[in-house]
Formats: sequence, C-alpha cells, structure tokens
Amino acid sequence: MLVLEDVSKSFGAVAALRDVRLDLRAGEAHALVGENGAGKSTLVKILAGAHQPDAGTITMDGRPLVLGNPADARAAGIAVIYQEPTLFADLSVAENIFMGRQPLRSGRRIDTAAMRTRATDLFARLGVQMDPDRPARGLSIADQQLVEIAKALSFDAKVLVMDEPTAALSGVEVERLFTVARSLRDAGAAVLFISHRFDEVFALCQRITVMRDGRWVSTDPADELTVADVVRRMVGREVGDLYPKEPASIGEPRLEVRGLHRAGAFHDIAFTVHSGEIVALAGLVGAGRSEVIRAVFGVDRYDSGEVLVDGKPLRRADTSAAIAAGLALVPEDRRQQGLIMDLSVERNATLPRRWSLASLGLLFGSAERRSARDWADRLQVKARRLGDPVSTLSGGNQQKVVLAKWLATEPRVLIVDEPTRGIDVGTKAEVHRLLSRLAGEGVAVLMVSSELPEVLGMADRVLVMHEGRLAADIPRTRADEESVMLAATGQESR
Repeated sequence: MLVLEDVSKSFGAVAALRDVRLDLRAGEAHALVGENGAGKSTLVKILAGAHQPDAGTITMDGRPLVLGNPADARAAGIAVIYQEPTLFADLSVAENIFMGRQPLRSGRRIDTAAMRTRATDLFARLGVQMDPDRPARGLSIADQQLVEIAKALSFDAKVLVMDEPTAALSGVEVERLFTVARSLRDAGAAVLFISHRFDEVFALCQRITVMRDGRWVSTDPADELTVADVVRRMVGREVGDLYPKEPASIGEPRLEVRGLHRAGAFHDIAFTVHSGEIVALAGLVGAGRSEVIRAVFGVDRYDSGEVLVDGKPLRRADTSAAIAAGLALVPEDRRQQGLIMDLSVERNATLPRRWSLASLGLLFGSAERRSARDWADRLQVKARRLGDPVSTLSGGNQQKVVLAKWLATEPRVLIVDEPTRGIDVGTKAEVHRLLSRLAGEGVAVLMVSSELPEVLGMADRVLVMHEGRLAADIPRTRADEESVMLAATGQESR
C-alpha cells in the first residue's frame, strides 16, 4: 500500500535518515523499532507531511505521493498518533478530535451536538468512557493519548501510524487499543507500530523493521525473530541483563508517608521507603499513583496526613522544602512538567542546582556545560549540541535530560514516575542499573511504573493502588503478575 525507497533527511550537518526503505501492506501490522535517535520520529514526521525528504520516493497504491504538509497526509488517508499528545488545553475533548473539520449545520455554524455524538461513538469503539465536553486541560497522559487515538480513528485512515501509543497506558488500556488496531488491520488498513515494548511488538505485528543511526538495518517476519535478535540489531552489540537488580541492603526509614488524604484523589495512604530500598507503586492508570507522589513532593496540596524525610516533617505543598530535604521527582509528563522546551539542554539539565554551580552569585555557561556534559555522557544523551533547545531532542533523549537534571542534585529520596517511558531497550537497562546503583549507595527509590516486568524486576517491595487506596504491600519474594493484577483490579485486599 505504501512504499518508501532510499529516503534521506538532514537537519543542517546532522543526517537523521540515510537511504531508508520501508513498505507497508494492507491488512498487516508492521513494527518499526530502534534506539532513541535512530530516526524513527523523523520518518513518522515525513509520513505525516510535517517534514519533506531531501531524497528518495514515496508511493501509495503504486502512484507517486508528495506530502507537502499534514493536510496532504490526511487527504491521502494517513493518520498519525504521536508519542507526545498535542492537544489544545482549553478546548473540549470533542473539539480537539474534530479540530479544523467540525460538523456544520445551517449558516455554517458548528453542530456541537453532532460533534459530541461522533466523539462518544469513537470512544465506544475504543471501549472507554470519556466526557466529550470535558476540557483537555488536566487530562492524564493516558487520557490525552486516548483522545489522540480517537482523533486518528475519526479519519477512517488507510494507513495508521502509531508512535509509542501505549507508553503511558496500563495493560487493560493497551489491550483495548490492540483490539481496535487489529480490527483496523483486519479491515484492510496498514498499521505502522512503533514501540520499545517487545511483548507488544510480537503480539500485534507480522513484520519488524529495525533502524540504527538513521539507517535501515533489516526487515523480517516477526515469527522468525527473537527479542535477542531484535535487540542486537537495534544496538549493534549485546545488551546485558535488562533488570540488573543488586541484592538490597535495607537501612533506616528515609521517606515516611502517614495517613495522606485528598478528597476525590486518594485516601489514607501510609507507607515507608528505607534507604537502599526500591519500592514500586503499581496499579492501573487512574488509581491515583501520580497524584500521591505529586503530593509527597509538594506539587499538590493534600487535606490531611504528613510526609517525613529522615524523621523530619515536610511542609505541605512546598517543593523548595522537599528539594532541600533531599527529595527529587522525575515526573510522568516530561514536556509539561519536566522540561522547559525552549531552553537549552544544558540549562534544563542544571535548573534545580544552578545556585550550587554559581560563583559569587554569577552563573557561568562553562559551569553549566561541564555539569550537563557529565550527565549527558553518563546517560548517553544524543544531542547535536548541548546549547540547542531541548525540544530538538527525541522523546527518549528528553526523558534522559529529566533524569540527569534530578540525579545531579544527589538526592536522598528519588521519586520516579514512569522512568523508562519512551526509552529504548539499551538505555532502559542503563537506567535500571543506575537505579540499582543508587539504591546500593543508600538512596531510597520510589518508582511508579505501568510495566509489570519492570516492577517485578526492580522492586524490593510492590505497593499496589486501587481506586485511590493502597490495596496491597507485596514483598519481592511473593510478587508476581497475578498477585499484582489481582490487587490492582480490587480482587485482593491488603
């Protein structure tokens, strides 16, 4: 249905794509995998009409196709679900779905009732309930992604490109999405699926294309490959254990949460994280995990309860006090909460500690660059220059900058919300190794994750939330997928 041949694209002196080829077939789901910076997002933007290739050809149904802008891509029947949701925060969910093509009634007035009905039908196809009149502002990442998926479905596309659509979704939401993707595939659409989650790739896709450093590496049937084969082709080397958890030496209580409550969000939350311990906060999307850690860090207020670090109470809703006490928070939404997109990589990487880098009250660029370069090297951030805006980086490299920013503060308690979302398998192993090393140095780690293998592979204890309450506290020796999912769905109480 769609064929790309010898497609190249450069940005200044940086070659993002070099002689890439890809073919998408009707009735097939095709996976595109590669490390962060491999060129996947650039290829997606070419298919979306946001970038034009410098060389190469694109054909659709055997005819040459020129995608000069996103409208050309939509007219050709290509719909793209991006890794990062791009919604208008002050418009309703329905208005976001039908932006620029709202149904009209007499006098060319927008037919809001028809728009609302169509949006409701789209969410019904996805198997979810969402108020079409709800403003997009305040939606979780998972809900924003569902709105983007509904928007793509509304085009009745012949080619559906899904760029990390499940990164912030739990198992239930992922399976709902896969049901829709399979129905579109079986109806004759071509699906291009981009993900770092190999279980999803092998569950959905019939062929897998691997890219590395902007080049095509291979395309093979999925049933002829193993995960190890794909990883070797992606990184060009052997990757060690994905979950390199070292035996923990558990010390004194470092973070204590007592009776935390906020009406409508979470209730009677109490737990302790010790030095040297990695505690995972698991549960379905919407269970209140992110709300709890935001309250602990002081981003959001809570109605009652207290948070203690090394036995000393923290002031409520005071992030400065939390940072001074040794807390660090890597948030779920890196673009809205973790980075200032127009600032440089080096400025973002040093924001929380700029005063410690200053001399006589003056912050010199050389000090920023040295600190940023150190952490960029440790986390293997791929950036043309550290002075470039962080918005120019791929999603995975942006996540690494957020991690670098907080790790540079040398925290006593590290709170990470979906720390490996959008990160490739090679770097994911490095992040896990880093978390394990930090725990070995006495840091208390509280990790929110929707990936059960990550939870089971890295946590010394698993706290499971269900509908705003702690449903279970499971030690590593007893934690398995069944016990966690039973508690997450309310089938097993503490």
